[in-house]
Amino acid sequence: MKIELICSGFGGQGSLTVGKFLAQAAMKEGKNVSWLPSYGPEMRGGTANVSTVISDDPIASPIVSHPDIVIALNQPSADKFGPTIKAGGLLIGNEDMCPKKLERDDIESLYAPMSKIANEIGSAKVLNMVSIGIVIGKTKLVKYETLEKDLKTFMKDKNPALLEANIKAIRKGMEIGESS
Repeated sequence: MKIELICSGFGGQGSLTVGKFLAQAAMKEGKNVSWLPSYGPEMRGGTANVSTVISDDPIASPIVSHPDIVIALNQPSADKFGPTIKAGGLLIGNEDMCPKKLERDDIESLYAPMSKIANEIGSAKVLNMVSIGIVIGKTKLVKYETLEKDLKTFMKDKNPALLEANIKAIRKGMEIGESS
């Protein structure tokens, strides 16, 4: 098994964190991983993306040119990376910020109102966790339990209230992924 994934969005949407948490969970599950972030000079509002590779075998290169999965948190990300998805791949799009759907019949597209869900949970900051939940629910790429343990370790002292919101967001995303 080898999965190449790109997550992209505006700076501040947490796209780099998506790749980081998926890579960390996969590593803890005994997989080989690479995580290669790319972002502009802006802290918030600029474009950011991350290439994450998860594999049973050693990874020759962290460069992802034709991903199996693209998570597009905004329209510019869908426009840039959607056309590069391998045939048979998956696009997960934030319906609230991707009004123009990708016109491809050789991939699966799953659009969900991630921004709306995050706001309903109580924080726009958990948008990225909704997308992680969708990936896990749809692909079983990593186990929820592994990701939850990492998240709790990372956030328990830092921001307990946001931790609970993140867990709710992942679970809601998983429901969407599993039902599609």
